[in-house]
Amino acid sequence: MKTNEKTALRKKSLADLNEALGKAQEKKFNLLFKHSTTPLSNPMEIRAVRREIALLKTLISQKSLQK
Repeated sequence: MKTNEKTALRKKSLADLNEALGKAQEKKFNLLFKHSTTPLSNPMEIRAVRREIALLKTLISQKSLQK
């Protein structure tokens, strides 16, 4: 994830972050399901999505502590 994408995520509201987290978790599930049936052409994509989920969870906890 690029730096400008991270700053854009930091500016989002808590509801938007929760929505993005749900989409990222769904994407991870789909990637893992596809990878278990047939190998992915880019298995590093799973790692990228996992890190995106971690970033979103961190931002959500930081926003909830601020309020």
